[in-house]
Amino acid sequence: MKLGIFGGSFDPVHLGHLLVAQAAVEELGLERLFFVPAAQSPFKPESKPAADAFRLQLLRLALAGKTNYEIDAQEIQRGGISYTVDTLGDYARKFAGAELFYLIGADNAAKLNEWREPAELAWLAEFVAIPRPGGARPVFPPPFRGRVLSGFPFAVSSSEIRARVRAGLTIENLVPAAVREAIRIGRHYL
Repeated sequence: MKLGIFGGSFDPVHLGHLLVAQAAVEELGLERLFFVPAAQSPFKPESKPAADAFRLQLLRLALAGKTNYEIDAQEIQRGGISYTVDTLGDYARKFAGAELFYLIGADNAAKLNEWREPAELAWLAEFVAIPRPGGARPVFPPPFRGRVLSGFPFAVSSSEIRARVRAGLTIENLVPAAVREAIRIGRHYL
């Protein structure tokens, strides 16, 4: 069994995330891809994401009807700083014998040895870099196993979407319509 884990703040989830998910399922032959929203990134301690319930609501809206994708709220339920090693350890226990793939931004590949318990991380999963358009090809430090997704690079970020909302600009064609409507109705990110 091949399983993918896609961690991040998803603040908000956008079409770039969904294109990455599609490419991962297709290129890696994944049976399932789990979206795992972080409670708090250890690399962005000053950043406070939107309310957990709202980010989960947006993920549910974005993934409605998509049978290969699931939302796993374990990092939010654990609370505090979210460490990938804890999440991957949980997947290794739940899905013993499964081949695990962890999706990361290409800019994070070179820094994997700085993550908590890097030797354990390298053993638990193969890391899959998500390229940014025009970005350098990522290099995975030993002992990490890694590959790069080739499909659908899309130059958009959650921080750009939040800035556009604050500026009163449209986010149409950047997020799913249901996500855009939930942000508008709730007046989030203003």
